[in-house]
Amino acid sequence: MEATEAYLERIDALDFKFNAYLTVCRREALQAAQEAERAIVSGNYLGPMHGIPVGVKDQLWGKGIRSTDGSRILADFVPDEDATAIANLKRAGAILLGKTNLTEFAMGGGAERFSRPRNPWNLDLSAGASSSGSGAATAAFLCATSLGEDTGGSIRYPATWCGVVGLRPTWGRVIRYGVMPGNWSMDVVGPICRSVEDAAITLGAIAGYDPKDPYTWDAPVPDYQRSLDGNIRSIRVGVISEEINSEVVEPDVREAVAKAISVLGDLGASVEEVSLPLVRHAGAISAPLAAEPAPDHREWVRTQLGESGHNNRIGFLVGSIMPAMAYYKAQKLRSLLRQQILEALDRFDVLVSPTAGKPAQLIADDPIITSKADGLPLSHLLTRNFALASAPAITVPCGFSSQSLPIGLQMGVRPGGEETLLKVAHAYEQGTPWHAMRPPNA
Repeated sequence: MEATEAYLERIDALDFKFNAYLTVCRREALQAAQEAERAIVSGNYLGPMHGIPVGVKDQLWGKGIRSTDGSRILADFVPDEDATAIANLKRAGAILLGKTNLTEFAMGGGAERFSRPRNPWNLDLSAGASSSGSGAATAAFLCATSLGEDTGGSIRYPATWCGVVGLRPTWGRVIRYGVMPGNWSMDVVGPICRSVEDAAITLGAIAGYDPKDPYTWDAPVPDYQRSLDGNIRSIRVGVISEEINSEVVEPDVREAVAKAISVLGDLGASVEEVSLPLVRHAGAISAPLAAEPAPDHREWVRTQLGESGHNNRIGFLVGSIMPAMAYYKAQKLRSLLRQQILEALDRFDVLVSPTAGKPAQLIADDPIITSKADGLPLSHLLTRNFALASAPAITVPCGFSSQSLPIGLQMGVRPGGEETLLKVAHAYEQGTPWHAMRPPNA
């Protein structure tokens, strides 16, 4: 009970600086916290999520709670059931503090329609996209853990810029029923947390099968927390040379990631560079997949397009006229990239790279699409390769830039390999101090 009250007090006192929440469920959270306390005291402890206060991206339905998907078009939408991921959190005893801010329809950066989330490390900087509110809330200690949604990097992007842990699970590992769609072939719900162990616990609570989502894995959910034994002496690490040496990676980032990779070697892992030529083209391959949101929102595109933000209007219009041949070619190239990544993962247990080529940028520098060049995918993001491969990936803090901004190390494994991913990430985290650093504005 005290934890929920403390987080609600922090939200009341501080969220005006961060704009992390769109809706705070004060009454419901306090009632759920009382029920959790009574259950725990009476011996009905449900596990490590019981009584834990969480924030959830407003892309997920919340029963009886305004669920906007970041759009004014849905400003008054109140679902009559929870998204399965939220239902699973509640079943594990978690306390829903509220719904966190995001870019409109979980699309592109700079597209928030209610308020702009601010980065706890510097309030003039972006908190990333599209799960910006979850990243800011977690970093600013406005929740114990949170949920985001990752299409091409929308968990890992805000997590790395806000200096926290972000986990994209395997596509199909977490139920998407009640998640308002972005790109159906890539969308994944996952945790944004302050530690890898928190990510393991949160993933264990939300993963599973639901026949309402035909794409989910009908397979047992492992005890992810049990895999965090610190032993990575037999782990083979492949460093993606095209990404660590990319021209979009700034020197501070390259240096921090190189030091992080050396730590993995010091912990006993074998480390070797690997070439994956197609990852250079991940942004271009994913660009035609922007055709997917347009048909999902076709009624709004037809009747309410003017109510969307400028960049999303452009995106919907482009997606609506995307030639089938372009989409088809992108899917063929995607399959080749996936094959290249999976073949590398026959040799290596985990592939590593920077998460983003640069630290958090000024909000004022967000692009407004006025030309073809403006519409190109964000080149500094190195998150799309694992998304295109439907593979799990995690970002963990690995240092700071010369401007004292957090930098992230990205790790990816083959589909279904979350236990290995969490094991390696946890071993690195425990061998370094970065996860314990607190933003100056929190």
